[in-house]
Amino acid sequence: MKKYLFITGLILLTAMFALAGCGSSKTSVPKDTAAKITVTDDNGRTVSLKDVPKKIVPLSASFLEPLEKLDAGLAARVAAKTGISEKYKSLPEVGNVYNVNIEKVIAAQPDLVICYKDMNDKFVHNFEENNIPVIVLEMRTYAQVKNTVSVLGKITGNEAKAEELNKDMDERIAAVKAKMPQESKRIAILHSTAQNVTVQLEGSIAGSTAQLLGFTNIAAGSMPLENNSTAAPYSLETLVAANPDIIYITSMGKLETVQDAMLKSISASPAWQSLAAVRSGHVYFLPQELFLLSPGIKYPQAAEYMAKLAYPEKFE
Repeated sequence: MKKYLFITGLILLTAMFALAGCGSSKTSVPKDTAAKITVTDDNGRTVSLKDVPKKIVPLSASFLEPLEKLDAGLAARVAAKTGISEKYKSLPEVGNVYNVNIEKVIAAQPDLVICYKDMNDKFVHNFEENNIPVIVLEMRTYAQVKNTVSVLGKITGNEAKAEELNKDMDERIAAVKAKMPQESKRIAILHSTAQNVTVQLEGSIAGSTAQLLGFTNIAAGSMPLENNSTAAPYSLETLVAANPDIIYITSMGKLETVQDAMLKSISASPAWQSLAAVRSGHVYFLPQELFLLSPGIKYPQAAEYMAKLAYPEKFE
């Protein structure tokens, strides 16, 4: 009898464990809430998405072209003077890259917001508080652009197309470099504003482009500005001592106006006139649409533009 009771109890206990196992599987995270896409953004955050987002709100126009190439669905966008295609022109605007209207972003009911690092990523917590997924990306250097394309490819479910975009950029830049002589030009990149002049480092758009082309930036290794890691303080004495072969100049504002003012300043300065780049006429002004605003997937055009100024005879 005792043996019978023992066996019966063992059977009941086994059944209880079996039922418990079934119960635990029912209380696990349902399939429709499990993360389908996981990416790491440029702030080192791991972001998980349930599905491919269809209502993205990018907070920089720099993201629009790669998003369009990757067939992304957008709910709204920031305002911008350039970089808005016909496909996205009619979308609601949510302010500009430096002055985002949070209420309008939330009202668009996005399933993903894309912030630009160091420009509007301070709003990440606002979106998280409203249960809106948000990623932070950066598109200054060529490496950052390629990474952004890869991340956006994963998010949109178009990783193969993203890989093609990156491969195409690599090949076009390689074609530009193949036309250039096997030498290393020493260059300086100055950024001029109404307030001051700074020297651009490798982390800037122009600096990254020059590095791609194999130019030697005379400011490489300089201590960056405290509030701008892509630039260093400018010194005419240092510029004269380095005596670069080429001087590139970037500036916000109308290119012709900036160029006229800068050339007048150069012609009136004996120190500037002592520079080899000035004497040989190798002082060039770079357009802001390629060298201040991120060129994005137009990086090959930026590379060709800079290379053509240095070696016009090679690009005829």
